[in-house]
Amino acid sequence: MRFTSGRPSSDRGHDIARAMWPDVTQKDWNDWQWQFVNRVSSIKTLGILLGLSADRLSAYEGLVSTYKYAVTPYYLSLINWPDPHDPIKKQCLPDLRETTFRLPGSDEDPLAEERHSPVPGLIHRYPDRALVVLTNMCAMYCRHCNRKRNWKNQGERTLGRAALNRIIAYIKNTPVIREVIISGGDPLLVSLGFLDEILWGISAIPHIDAIRIGTRIPVVMPMRITDELCRLLSRRRPIWLNTHFNHPAEITDAAISACDKILKAGIPISNHTVLLKGVNDSAHTILSLCRALQRHMIRPYYLFHCDAVTGTDHFRTGIQKGIEIMNVLQGNLGGLAVPDYVVDLPSGGGKARVMPSQLVSIDDNMAVFKTFEGGDIHYLAPNGADSR
Repeated sequence: MRFTSGRPSSDRGHDIARAMWPDVTQKDWNDWQWQFVNRVSSIKTLGILLGLSADRLSAYEGLVSTYKYAVTPYYLSLINWPDPHDPIKKQCLPDLRETTFRLPGSDEDPLAEERHSPVPGLIHRYPDRALVVLTNMCAMYCRHCNRKRNWKNQGERTLGRAALNRIIAYIKNTPVIREVIISGGDPLLVSLGFLDEILWGISAIPHIDAIRIGTRIPVVMPMRITDELCRLLSRRRPIWLNTHFNHPAEITDAAISACDKILKAGIPISNHTVLLKGVNDSAHTILSLCRALQRHMIRPYYLFHCDAVTGTDHFRTGIQKGIEIMNVLQGNLGGLAVPDYVVDLPSGGGKARVMPSQLVSIDDNMAVFKTFEGGDIHYLAPNGADSR
């Protein structure tokens, strides 16, 4: 059979999918529940996929016992296996460097989310917004996850109703909060009934202006974006959805179809990209990604510098690399397609924009700017002190 819901990077992606699931029908392949149940997560399968010897398999057993892995058949089928540097494979399959490679300053919770958690399951770091960690469950466990601590040596779990009630009570009693982000894990994996209950409970609070949902489902398991889910989201607007494309190879027909359903339900989509060494740390890759996202009405929102999270250090680039990329984007992309490059500061310091400045110098009467082509422009800008 031919898997038409995705667009694998190579025919071998299809061949491996056919070998692993020889009896799957097209209907099953397009069923998100089949995709979820058939996630690849065993050490034996990992050994086959990576061609591991017995000695190396033992080392990977230790890694997987610390940081579990799971990959949907759909996302696995996107891997271009002949490419040893394939960006899809690097994001979804475990790497021994997760437990053996460390850079100075890395921490399990560098953003101090737990310290800014007034009640379990809620992070309140900025005055006017709060984040609900609804679940630690994901369709795929991204190897660069900044909440890796939430699935380290733990089973998949979702907030209970009592915990949810405490969260809603805290938000009600904190009128400075005007926006709530629902995240995880992936909040679109909970039942539709429970998701609707959460959205209703938060949207009914008078001082809440907007709800934001953070999800990677359109990228890793787009079949989950059903008509029923979109109708639910539409009923609970204003909702904003942030998803997480990191590489142009993830922008498949299936992913775009899922995003189109969300957009047609009246839910705007923005994208978070994480700058990852060996995955997308080139101006060409980010430029191609941003252009593709804009073409499909998904706004590039943030280019995140990879957080200093224990277990992800091998993905971290220098900040200068992000600035170099942003310098290329400026002038080669319209403003709607240029993300903000941000560093999430340690100890709960919040997001800091790291944007290359085109302002060379300024005094009371003159500013000098660098153009996107590299030239200097003198801009006469008197301060108006003598206008009276």
